[in-house]
Amino acid sequence: MTETRVARVVERARLAQLQFKDADQATADLAVTAAAWSLYRPEHARELAEMAVSDTGIGNIPDKIIKKQRKTLGTLRDLLRVASVGIIEDCPGRGLVKYAKPVGVVAAITPSTNPAATPVNNAMMALKGRNAIIFAPSPSAHRTTARAVELMQLELGRNGLPPDLVQVLPAPVSKADTDSLMRLADLVVATGSQDNVRRAYSSGTPAIGVGAGNVPVIIDETADLVQAAARICLSKTFDNASSCSSENALVIVDSVYDRAIQVLRQSGGYLATPIERDRILGALWVTGALNRSLVAKDADVFARGCGLSDEAAASRFIMVEETGIGPAFPLSGEKLSLVLTIYRVPDFDHAIATARAILDHQGRGHSCGLHSTNPARARQLAESLDVVRVLVNQAHAFGNGGGFDNGLNFTLSMGCGTWGGNSISENLSYRHFLNITHLVTTIPPDEPDADALFAAYLARRGSG
Repeated sequence: MTETRVARVVERARLAQLQFKDADQATADLAVTAAAWSLYRPEHARELAEMAVSDTGIGNIPDKIIKKQRKTLGTLRDLLRVASVGIIEDCPGRGLVKYAKPVGVVAAITPSTNPAATPVNNAMMALKGRNAIIFAPSPSAHRTTARAVELMQLELGRNGLPPDLVQVLPAPVSKADTDSLMRLADLVVATGSQDNVRRAYSSGTPAIGVGAGNVPVIIDETADLVQAAARICLSKTFDNASSCSSENALVIVDSVYDRAIQVLRQSGGYLATPIERDRILGALWVTGALNRSLVAKDADVFARGCGLSDEAAASRFIMVEETGIGPAFPLSGEKLSLVLTIYRVPDFDHAIATARAILDHQGRGHSCGLHSTNPARARQLAESLDVVRVLVNQAHAFGNGGGFDNGLNFTLSMGCGTWGGNSISENLSYRHFLNITHLVTTIPPDEPDADALFAAYLARRGSG
């Protein structure tokens, strides 16, 4: 019954995609813009933000509205600047012409943290490639995702485009439903839990997954501490730290540690006492798992749930000092809450080593950050750590998935390379939703001279 039910949805998607696959660039861009407007439209952004918080209990309404509109606007900007139909690259010197083709029907596994923003973001990229897309949302988020899909379908229909280009599996969505969808689709994009990502890669269908976040951010002795604290506060508190790109640990060089903590407190941070640290450990983790009643909650709700002081409840985020890293030290992992773990280190080399240990424990491949005025430090960090993204002097949650003041493309799905068990080491983009045909013609021969290529090696190797 599960296979049959899912197959019907996939068949509707295939029929819609058959009508759309030969669309010209203007029509593909019309579909992308229609999907974007369905979420960007102010009343829709608010409606879906309210539904998301009501359904999942994650985050807060004002920030979700900002996230929906900002991510949608940035993604639309990116997509309308590029070609995805016909010839997308012509390289006469190499005798190559590249033609973009659709991949077909995309299965998208989406998380409870962004039950409307991620589906619309994925849909925009899929439609750019003239594909159809079907969502398998987190069970708690189905109502929100279904409404987002309904709004996209209405907007597509208003423009004479097949509404079934965008669909959602009917509720209740089981693991069996999701597995069936992945088997029947042409491409799987999995954003969310690592269990979902592993199942996507095991589905037998080409798959793109994302890795776990656990962002460490270094503050060195050259940093502008006031600006760093402001950016960290803005990022850490955005949508109650529900983003995988939210700072989870600060690694602060000893010579500026006390001053940095003071400035962070002035920016809204509260430094927990040792007793409060123990209370947070006891409340935030229940039998080894994060307590959903405290995840991505407002600071006052979190503080009351952990038995913290009135001062903590009045703060914007809560800092907890830590020295250990690994499974025995839960604060060294991703917390999905307004808790920021603080490490004090002697110097920058120790800061890199601490950040590496944190990522080796959890979040390898994802990203890290640096607040510094020394460009050499940024290059050293990028060369040293196994991460896809190193953000310098930025509010991490705002820049990691693309920013208006950096060069990363906008996305809500971030690949983490083989370090994070992923097939891509970049931000998910429209290019991942395309097949490419290469037209190959002859060019003047470019055959190397073997003696010239091997000369240096043979001189080094010697005879024998």
